[in-house]
Amino acid sequence: MKSITEYFAADHDRLDTLFTEFQSLKRKDPAAAKEKFKGFLKGLTRHIVWEEDVLFPIFEQRTGMRDSGPTAVMRMEHRQIKGHLDEIHEKVRVADPNSDESESALLEVLKGHNMKEEHILYPSIDMGLNKVGLDSVQKAMNAIPEERYACCCHAH
Repeated sequence: MKSITEYFAADHDRLDTLFTEFQSLKRKDPAAAKEKFKGFLKGLTRHIVWEEDVLFPIFEQRTGMRDSGPTAVMRMEHRQIKGHLDEIHEKVRVADPNSDESESALLEVLKGHNMKEEHILYPSIDMGLNKVGLDSVQKAMNAIPEERYACCCHAH
């Protein structure tokens, strides 16, 4: 990992691609769309866990801001994102392609959220990290068990 900003921005791009592929497939090939959504859901959930468990504490320790400030806003937006994901997940689970409204709402939150992270939060975390710090972040991310972000789309 060269920097938090580069790594997490690349993950945003990867997730955006998966979601776009899901959207383009959901009415043509529901099974393929479901696989894309599963990858997106797991990836975005993991991304959020990485941020909340690893990155945010670094920022909060450095700045003293926890219950107010950027990470409080990010956590609130993460809750909104999870709500929209749950709505879409339920549609995908039953092969209902009519999730456009929830998708639009999700994308609206993600657009501003990712911008704030990539231009404010990540660069401020990067400023205080050297190679050892980056390695420590990577190890902490890798140590998070998959159960924390594993998701399903099968029929219940």
